[in-house]
Amino acid sequence: MSGILVRGGNGRTPLAARWIVLHQVTMQAGAPVDSVRSDARGRWRLRAPRVDTLAVYVVSAVHDGLAYFSQPILLVAAQATIADTLVVYDTTSRGPPVRLRRRLVTVARAKPDGGRDVLEILELENPGRTTRVAADSQHPTWAGAIPPAALQFQAGSGDFSVDAVVRQDARVLVFGPVQPDGGRQLSYGYVLPRSVGTLTLPIDQPTAELDLLVEDTLAAVSAPSLERGGVEQIEGRMFSRYRTGPLAAGALVAIAFPAAPFRPEGLLPVLVGAIVLALGAGLWIALRKSHRPSAAGGPP
Repeated sequence: MSGILVRGGNGRTPLAARWIVLHQVTMQAGAPVDSVRSDARGRWRLRAPRVDTLAVYVVSAVHDGLAYFSQPILLVAAQATIADTLVVYDTTSRGPPVRLRRRLVTVARAKPDGGRDVLEILELENPGRTTRVAADSQHPTWAGAIPPAALQFQAGSGDFSVDAVVRQDARVLVFGPVQPDGGRQLSYGYVLPRSVGTLTLPIDQPTAELDLLVEDTLAAVSAPSLERGGVEQIEGRMFSRYRTGPLAAGALVAIAFPAAPFRPEGLLPVLVGAIVLALGAGLWIALRKSHRPSAAGGPP
């Protein structure tokens, strides 16, 4: 396998004498299997001692304190492979704000307890020429709003480690690096409690594109310049698709859910409570009668 290492930003400059590492990754583990320094023109050549057809291979290089990885590479035994150019960048904690290029929000149908699972997948874009890093624990590389009522927040898979994505009140903070030249995917999920009859999706920053997938096809969706895309099947479930954008900060996007259908089992707690109260009242009356003195003042 061979390729080239360059520094991006203002053009692409080959980087010499940098360690390039080949990693073999399987379902069980991952480990480096070869390494070499790039030559004067940034070129490198690596070899896997034994090609595992079930493994994924990636190459990496470290620049300015950060490790950069290639896309997965398919190796075939006894066959030469040319990898895509590996691009690294200088780092900075300053520069133009990271942009929200796309936001996909998927809202599931209500569960038996009335809660709704929500999955958000965002695409972030660094318009600068250097990789953005967090200055400190108080200044993330990017932050965005989520509904204040959201419960059970959990970061998902994407281009950021789950340890680099945290919730702080009604905001999601990202502390992972964001490199330029392309979008970086961020995902997270949460649960809307039964009490949320209308989801007002907070739009706290300019959003180039917003896509909505709503499993409850009877929900009423409102947003500026909203486009309805019909109903489509995803993994055996039906979702109504909507699209809007670009949106300015403060734009109103709302999803009004239909009233929950009547469920007889929902009356069970009320019936149990009524029975308990009736039994308690009967017991109280019986006790009062057993302790009531006779009219003549003698023994009962």
